[in-house]
Amino acid sequence: MEILKDLLFIVVGIYCVINGANLLTKGAVALAERFRMPQVIIGLTIVALGTSLPELCVSLMSALKGTADMAVGNVVGSNIFNTLFIVGIAAILMPITVSRLTVRRDMVFALAASVLLLCMCWNGTLARWEGFVLLLLLVVYMLYTIRQSRLENTAEESDRQLVPWMKTLSWLVAGVLLLPVGSYVFVDHAGHLALALGMSEAVVGLTIVAGGTSLPELATTIVAARKGESGIAIGNVLGSNVLNILFILGLTSLISPLYISGITMVDYGMLIASMAVFLLFSWTRFKIERWEGIVLTAMFVGYLSWLIYNI
Repeated sequence: MEILKDLLFIVVGIYCVINGANLLTKGAVALAERFRMPQVIIGLTIVALGTSLPELCVSLMSALKGTADMAVGNVVGSNIFNTLFIVGIAAILMPITVSRLTVRRDMVFALAASVLLLCMCWNGTLARWEGFVLLLLLVVYMLYTIRQSRLENTAEESDRQLVPWMKTLSWLVAGVLLLPVGSYVFVDHAGHLALALGMSEAVVGLTIVAGGTSLPELATTIVAARKGESGIAIGNVLGSNVLNILFILGLTSLISPLYISGITMVDYGMLIASMAVFLLFSWTRFKIERWEGIVLTAMFVGYLSWLIYNI
């Protein structure tokens, strides 16, 4: 009965996540059109923050409960999942166009944030002062991104009729509420089953929890990609990756210093490698082709297989 109960709640969680992602995407696109803002900026801010709420909740709770490995594993695993699996699947469904500015600014910054996390966690500790540095970098990045978008925004007036304010806000609010609730239900019951199998906190964080908390990014990115909203899709992934490292781990370690033991150099190495390959594929023709999506997905399957083999 307990297993059936967990399976039922997992299905309910996925249903909430998919519907929340659809509403959040519709609201974000409507907001972008109303303010004539580039879609990638909306993806980097509103959508990324909304879809990163599950990671924030899980990491904070994990840190406060003294399970730092799950908190850090959640972020590292989520970023790997975002970059390899989510972008890979989205590109397989429909090739994704990436703007030059996104590649040269946002992707490079996301890669630099991944390298910085490795350097900070090298000694097995993420101290309060390091958390403060991460949060400070996030503020600088966001201010710079918004400023640049205003200077370089040459978007033309949209011929489409603007969505009413109340409808736009209702979509955004409903999406932001459904996403974390659905993810929490999924993670809670999926994690219960995983721990019952004797998996370590680090592995649970890197796999079950990371995958569960990344469901919003997965659903939002796929929905946006299928609708042809490439800016939202890529901005969501990049924004979530940056927020996961700078905001979530920054705030978490500022509240409670993290002492890490179960996250290996292989995990950090895959985090950096995934972002580097993503950047390389995007830089060539400023587009993620289907075959490149297959390569990204295959890398994720290989990494996941390695984790399961070493349980």
